Amino acid sequence: MKIIQKIPAVAVFLALSCINFTSLGAFQPAQSGNNTNVFFRIHRVVDGDTFWLINAKGEKEKIRFIGIDAPEAKNYGKKVKQYYGKESTNFLTNYLKGKKVRLEYDVQKYDQYGRTLAYVFMEDGTFLNDYIVRCGFAVTSTYPPNVKYQSRFLKSERHARNNKLGMWAAGK
Repeated sequence: MKIIQKIPAVAVFLALSCINFTSLGAFQPAQSGNNTNVFFRIHRVVDGDTFWLINAKGEKEKIRFIGIDAPEAKNYGKKVKQYYGKESTNFLTNYLKGKKVRLEYDVQKYDQYGRTLAYVFMEDGTFLNDYIVRCGFAVTSTYPPNVKYQSRFLKSERHARNNKLGMWAAGK
């Protein structure tokens, strides 16, 4: 509850305004041959587009969302803290608390840093990569060959911008 109290009221309102997306496609399950029905427990959130889970071997595995980029919440390495980074991280942390996820892969399974690249789905079918962009907590950022949902992410980003959600809110 303490985390929620630290999030500005406008961020909570914007996050809640993203909840009903059934008709917009945010809750459609993936249609790929590499889907599994195995769900993994979240270990911890790193930032708005990266988290750790406990995999089938009981090991911690670092997951990076494919196709999106959330602002940095803090300085580390060559990366510097960015506008709306803290809000993005808080959104994902609160959203994933106590939940499990299913992963779908694209052409490349790992990035140059050894992180697992994945499309992330919730137990209720929510396509989390898309949902984060649609709510304005990340932008589309696709790199070939992992471009399966690029057009969907672009539509969601346009939706967030047009509706001034998350980082696109007026006055920010």
